Amino acid sequence: LDRVLERQLMVGDADENFDVLAVVTEDGAAGYNVFHVRKGRVLGRVESTIDNVEELGVDELTQRIIEQTYAEEPALGWPRSIHVEVEPTGLEALAQWLSELRGSGVTVHVPQRGAKRELLDMAHRNAHELIVRERSRRAADHNSRSKALNELRDTLGLPEAPLRIECYDMAHLHGTDYVGSMVVLEDGLPARKEYRTFNVKTVVGNDDYAAMGEVLRRRLAAYVAERDAPTPGARKGFSYPPGLLLVDGGKGQLAVAVRVLDEFGLRDAIPVAALAKRLEEVFVPGRETPVHFVRGSEALFMLQTARNEAHRVANAFHRRRRSRRMSASDLDGIEGLGPQRRQRLLDEL
Repeated sequence: LDRVLERQLMVGDADENFDVLAVVTEDGAAGYNVFHVRKGRVLGRVESTIDNVEELGVDELTQRIIEQTYAEEPALGWPRSIHVEVEPTGLEALAQWLSELRGSGVTVHVPQRGAKRELLDMAHRNAHELIVRERSRRAADHNSRSKALNELRDTLGLPEAPLRIECYDMAHLHGTDYVGSMVVLEDGLPARKEYRTFNVKTVVGNDDYAAMGEVLRRRLAAYVAERDAPTPGARKGFSYPPGLLLVDGGKGQLAVAVRVLDEFGLRDAIPVAALAKRLEEVFVPGRETPVHFVRGSEALFMLQTARNEAHRVANAFHRRRRSRRMSASDLDGIEGLGPQRRQRLLDEL
């Protein structure tokens, strides 16, 4: 009933078009709620939770959420103003960017009283309740994740449930700008602080196997160096071996991973598998046929989640690297083009 009433709520004059955005942070999690008000009525809303792994403040999160929400024109069109609880980082540049997108002025400010403030308070409550619901859902999901991890252990013949899964993927354009990605699932959930990206340095031409080999050697060399250091310092991500090393690809990529593990004497210490895209088949060393997972397997879905995330991170990093290389010379030396605007242009490419 509350949601139905929100859509009917008159919160401004009949000619007012604005949005309100509330952001709530709690213990490494964040939730936000956006109300879209057109012609004085609440006609839509967007809400979501995000992992605040960088522990950003509300001002920085507000900036990022605005950039994410309005990077493309909303279904209800651009607002004339956005009302927030805390001024976002880089307020002037943000307002200028929004104005350029809309084609006319957009303001961002903090209302202190009145209907807009009341609507903002409602958005804040919604964002808080969203975090509570998400935590409850994740608690309920814990049992299914534990079941999936145990299924991976049994189906792949692992010594124990893989509490840390690392997945690797490569990206390139006709053999140029080769990059690799490493994503990590801890207890079945993405651990974004542990993600890594690699610029491939030694491969010439189109050779996925060689590129995968370089990335795995660099990762495992870092692990061995930290493991064998006489006076270990603060533990870093590379100092933890994966409970399962997963590569995107088929038997060829699996053979590369096995060969690199052998080079470091880690064949018996780190289990490895490959997930092929075409038929979603899982291959393990010493077996010609793919491993069979039951239909609708949560364990296979967990591997697919890791593979898809590795693919996304690799492609995003590749686009950024290629854009910087192709655009740097064109943007260098342009009078009046500062570093922030230059970076914004590069991010758009």
